[in-house]
Amino acid sequence: MGARVSDRLRGLAPSATLAVDAKAKSLRAAGEPVIVYGAGEPDFPTPEHIVAAAAAACHDPVNYKYTPTAGLPELRDAIVAKTRRDSGLEIAATQVLVTNGGKHAIATAFATLLDPGDEVLIPAPYWTTYPESVYLAGATPVAVMTSESHGFRVTVEDLERHRTDKTKLLVFVSPSNPTGAVVAPQDVAAIGRWAAEHDLWVLCDEIYEHLVYGNARHVSMPVVAPELGDRWVIVNGVAKTYAMTGWRVGWMMGPPDVVNAAVNYQSQTTSNISNISQRAAIAALNGDLAAVAAMRSAFDRRRQTMVAMLNGIDGVACAEPEGAFYCFANVEGLLGRTLAGRVAHSSAELAEQLLETIKIAVVPGEAFGSPGYFRLSYALGDDDLVEGLNRLGALVEAGA
Repeated sequence: MGARVSDRLRGLAPSATLAVDAKAKSLRAAGEPVIVYGAGEPDFPTPEHIVAAAAAACHDPVNYKYTPTAGLPELRDAIVAKTRRDSGLEIAATQVLVTNGGKHAIATAFATLLDPGDEVLIPAPYWTTYPESVYLAGATPVAVMTSESHGFRVTVEDLERHRTDKTKLLVFVSPSNPTGAVVAPQDVAAIGRWAAEHDLWVLCDEIYEHLVYGNARHVSMPVVAPELGDRWVIVNGVAKTYAMTGWRVGWMMGPPDVVNAAVNYQSQTTSNISNISQRAAIAALNGDLAAVAAMRSAFDRRRQTMVAMLNGIDGVACAEPEGAFYCFANVEGLLGRTLAGRVAHSSAELAEQLLETIKIAVVPGEAFGSPGYFRLSYALGDDDLVEGLNRLGALVEAGA
């Protein structure tokens, strides 16, 4: 008798970030005072004009029917205009596929571009979904380690060391999840030229494009490296920019033949995404960026608070992130130490210990290919942010 579950799915790792979030929320529901630094989810409400557009759409019978698989024409046009406004990239509506969130866009892009035997370069620390989505497409993920001393920014030299004749695609993310690293424009251009020189595809995840701080600047690789020609795919969405994680609207953009193939794939898997969510996304993209600016200002304040508090804890070191809304803290100095009568020998063990003892939920670096670190989101309320880190500081100070 064969296995009840396919080999492919038995080999698939669960989402570590969602697992931490689910466990923390379960403890909260049971009355535990858990503070969650886990999932990347803004604590702000979706802006009211977006909600109003969705509410109105619920009463319009036109939204009770299927839309084109690729998305509402008005939404695809809005994505074209938003892309031109925000990054200077000129595309046509036929180069856009609307997907069920950014994660779905990534999985669809990999399913469209990859074959068994292909290798995909993924700079590490990486978002946990990238290698698993490559694996689901039948290809091989290849982690390219970056260094803390270089701000976790990948370089051409790092990538070249891992390139083989099987390398087909590079995953490029700036700002980065989980580190918050932002690659300088001239280095983005150099990486794009390197990819073009070796006829590689590049998947650019631009979901955090508006969340950059200080002097950091986001640029779109196809704009600063036109040498790429049409060997690129960009994935993006409304989740982080407009506090719309639950609305599930993302998109992929690329050359027409690739997008056409992706539309065909989606037509046989999900068809179109929710019409109501699409109407909400139209309102988001056609509106101004005032709400985004307000959120970014709050995230910037929290970022500085979190970095200062983490670096004030003995055994913890945290570089200042330049983008997204995460700190990636080095906690190797806490491993092997007795805290509350227990000793953790890995960041995964320590994360479990902190959830059980002081009720704070963090994601261990193992989930991102980098043991010895914690990812902590600062997309949570200011009071909770401070309270949780005070708990950690008190635990470390008390020692055994």
